[in-house]
Amino acid sequence: MPLIASRAGGAVSGFGGLLTFGVPFLGPFGAYDALASIKVPSAGAASVSFAGIPSGYKHLQLRMSTRTDFASATPIDMYLALNGDGGYTGYRQHRLKSDGASLTSGSSASYDIHKVTPAASSTASAFSTIVLDLADYSSTNKNKTVRYLGGADLNGSGHLTFGSILWPFTTAVTSILLTADGSFVSGSIFSLYGIK
Repeated sequence: MPLIASRAGGAVSGFGGLLTFGVPFLGPFGAYDALASIKVPSAGAASVSFAGIPSGYKHLQLRMSTRTDFASATPIDMYLALNGDGGYTGYRQHRLKSDGASLTSGSSASYDIHKVTPAASSTASAFSTIVLDLADYSSTNKNKTVRYLGGADLNGSGHLTFGSILWPFTTAVTSILLTADGSFVSGSIFSLYGIK
């Protein structure tokens, strides 16, 4: 008989495969709640910021589709600043990158999402797709770790990057600031989710 779980009040009990827990129902664990979404307007945006992030989730996920107007034919870095801390030199970044012909790895004292975002001279209308996870963002007992996976199809010269960024502070994250060389162009989208 399948196990059915319900979190609607009452003592823990079992009857015919039904479990009832003594806590209020808050939605399924692992569920994603849409918290905010930003679509860059026709004028572009030098930065994108999420502020006042609520603390009631286990993790955060940021899903992005990005392109900048910076004069480059190759993908450029995007920068992530937690709680406005973009000048701190203690960030640590590790990455693994492939362009379909070669695989490279590296690390640096940086807070960049490495070489993922297409720029002005990249293939026309090409945007990146990036998924970024921020684990235990509201914990005050853990340093903050970001993991990201992103890439873009540049018509035969695409790329894929997998990386992580360490922000070595136990402060709860309440804001995220994203910048890049140049400005994000119209059509770039940033969507923030809370994970229960």
